[in-house]
This record gives sequence, C-alpha cells and structure tokens, in this order.
Amino acid sequence: MDADVTDSAGTPADPDLPAGDTPQGRSQEEPGATDPKDEPGAVPEKDAPQDSGDEGKADTGADDSGGGDQHGSDGKGAVGAQTWADHPKDGSASRRKRPWLRWAALGASFLVMISAGAGWWLYKKLDGNITTDTSAAAELKVYEKERPTPVVMDAQNILLIGSDSRAGDNKKYGRDDGGSQRSDTTILLHLAADRKSATAVSLPRDLMVEVPKCRTGDDKETRERFTQFNSAFELGGTACTIRTVERLTGIRIDHHMVVDFNGFKDMVDAVDGVEICLKEPIDDKDARLELPAGRQTLNGEEALGYVRARKTLGDGSDTERMERQQRFLGALVNKMQSNGVLLNPTRLYPVLDAATKSLTTDPGLDSLRDLYDLVRSMRDVPTEQVQFLTVPRQPYRQNPNRDELVEPDASELFKQLREDKPVAVVPADEPKEKEEEKEKAQDEKPDDADSGSESPTPTPTYSGSSAADDLCEQ
Repeated sequence: MDADVTDSAGTPADPDLPAGDTPQGRSQEEPGATDPKDEPGAVPEKDAPQDSGDEGKADTGADDSGGGDQHGSDGKGAVGAQTWADHPKDGSASRRKRPWLRWAALGASFLVMISAGAGWWLYKKLDGNITTDTSAAAELKVYEKERPTPVVMDAQNILLIGSDSRAGDNKKYGRDDGGSQRSDTTILLHLAADRKSATAVSLPRDLMVEVPKCRTGDDKETRERFTQFNSAFELGGTACTIRTVERLTGIRIDHHMVVDFNGFKDMVDAVDGVEICLKEPIDDKDARLELPAGRQTLNGEEALGYVRARKTLGDGSDTERMERQQRFLGALVNKMQSNGVLLNPTRLYPVLDAATKSLTTDPGLDSLRDLYDLVRSMRDVPTEQVQFLTVPRQPYRQNPNRDELVEPDASELFKQLREDKPVAVVPADEPKEKEEEKEKAQDEKPDDADSGSESPTPTPTYSGSSAADDLCEQ
C-alpha cells in the first residue's frame, strides 16, 4: 500500500512532475542496489538523471544479456554512452580543444589597438605640424568694421601667400635682410559654392595699390600709403595683406595660408615630381637651376627654381613668371587628381605632411580635419574647371617697372568672384580675338533686335590656363 502511494506521487526530488510519471532515463530503485548518493563525489539525482533499464534498451538498442541498465550494475555510469551530466558544465574541454580561437582573438585585438594607436599618432603629428596665425586673426577683428560683407555664404575665398623669407632653412635661396620678408607670390583662390569650379587669381607683387594703416610686429601703426602690393606683407604681415586685398577687390577673405619655399618643394617631391617641357635649356644661377630642353619631370628643388626663375626665362618679366607659376600649379593639381592622391590615404599622407610642415594658417584652417575637409571638397572639381589667371593689369604709367589695374576689366572680374558667378579663361592670344568677334557681332546686329527678349549675359573671358592643360603642349 505504501509502495503504491510512493509510485503515484513521484519522487520528492522532482516536485513539479505529475503524479505517476517517471522521468525518462531515471532507474527505479531495486532492492539491494547501491544508492548513487552514497558514492563519493556523486551528483544528486536531480542533476544527474540516469537511463531506466527497459527504456534505455529501447532507445539505444542494448542487449538484455548486458544485465541491467547501460551504466553497469554499480550505477556509476562508467561504461556505455555518456549522459549530459558526464560533460563539463563550464565548457573547458571545448576551449582546450580550440586554443587557437583565443589566440586569434587576442591577436586581432592587438592589431586593432596598434592600428588605432598608429592612426592617432599620425593624425596628431600632422595636426601638430600646422602653425596657427593668431595675431592676424586678432588684428582683423580690430578692423572688422572696415572689412567687406560676405555675399555668397557657401563660397570660399582663400588667400594663398608664398613667403620669400630667407630666414632659417630658406637662407640658401638668397640674402636674409634681418628676417624681413615680402609676399613673393599671392593668389586669391575662389571656391564656388557648388564646388564645381575653382578660380585662382594671381596678384602681381609690383601692382600699385592703396595699403591701409596696419599694425607692425612691435605694435606700431603704419600710415596709409599708395605703394607696390608686396610691401603690405613686409609692413604689417598677413593681416595687412588681407586688408589690402579686400580693399582692392571688395571680396571678403575667409581664410589664408602662408607657405614658404620648403613647403612647396616638399609637396612636389611627395607626388614624385611634375612633368614639364622646355623649348630651350635653362641655366639660371640665381634660381639654382640648370635643365636641358625637352620633356622632363622636375623634383622639388628643380620645381622651386623653375617657378622662381625670372632673368633667364622668356622676357624676364614678373608677368611671364606668374603665368609659369600658374601653369605649374595646374600641372601639380592635375598630377594629384589623375594619380588618385586625393582618394588614397597612403599617398595623401606624405602630401599633407609636406604641406603642413611649412604651413601657417588662420584658426579656421589650423587642424588636419579642416584641411582635409577643404581638400575633399575640391577633389571632385573637374581639372578643366580649376582655372588660373592674373588680374588684368598693364605697366604703371609713371613707372613701367610697376603695374596698375586695367579697368573696367579688373572690376568686372572682382564682381564675378564676389557674387560667385563664372569666369572663363583662354590662352593669351584668344581674348583679343573673342573681343573683336564680339564687337563685330554687335555692329552687325539689326536695330530691331533690341526689341526682342534679352540674350543671356556672356561669361567674362580672361587670359589664363586650367589644370587640364598639358605643359608640353604650350
């Protein structure tokens, strides 16, 4: 009677089981059988279920002659198939079988850490190369009321200044006049708001302009004067040059960059040189340049001499030198875009390293992220839309060794840039032909033609070049 009650109620170790059910794989107690709980190190019944005799045979196909259940008569489970209780619960055996997984994970983590650390180190190195011109920003703030108001907010106007300082590493290029310097090359770079074109306008260093009052390095104020353009940099540094350009053009300068000789030649070396063609050999001791005629690739030192040479190339004028500088810069831009430099971080790094080492800029462009964003915004500009020209000028009437603006052409150019409107450039001999054709067409126009709808205003055309031009076809 007692046995019947026990069988129908289930074992005390499994209170959740329904009455009368026996868990599969659990043996019924037999008289004289050894209790598993009495074995040393045994697992309690609820954690280590065993197969019942008959059911175990049915499931596994065990022979009756085996005598009792599969685990042997001693109940220890030492013989036959293992149950889940016989496997290590912490999975240590599985980990022991595949130690390479742990090493692979550790190796991958190490590589990620090394890569991240190297990337951060390179970023900080390039970022630290840049010199911030805080003094120019402070002075411009003082004269804020005098500065032009931006017309097109998304367009960018950047003043690029090539310093002719002979101090420090640049002393081999000429005499150092006590650290004084003038702007050897000044270019106003206009980036269209849609970033579909870029126009670089050279401002002649001998152009006669109004230079405003400027503060000097020793906090003195210079007087306003009418003088040649590049003296503004010597008198009042970058801020004075910016204010002079803004007064001349009416264009608000958003950013500025000052690059010295070493920065330029290192950038040329970083792109493995730039190809040019020479109609005649060059032997210019002042420019430290000796080159044969024909097609050739210039390294950084040779390129610097090429863009600085004046006395032995062409007519020796600064005008012709500016045109040569523009064509070479166009070839440099073309080399960077055609070789995928701007899209390849591995090739872009040495270019950025060379540029940042000799670069001084305003606080708005003094980080690597700022410069990269600027370069990235320009990388999709078609090379034929990267244009170079010199502001319309002619010999100054009182001194033929100086220049003056040609009006109204210069004012029209400045207005187009200020309002972010297009300009076009053509080789030097074409603007006159186009102007003659325009005048001829105007003369032949019927009188009643004015009564119709107005034709679109033609794009102003100037003498210049583009980055798509081949120097060997000039």
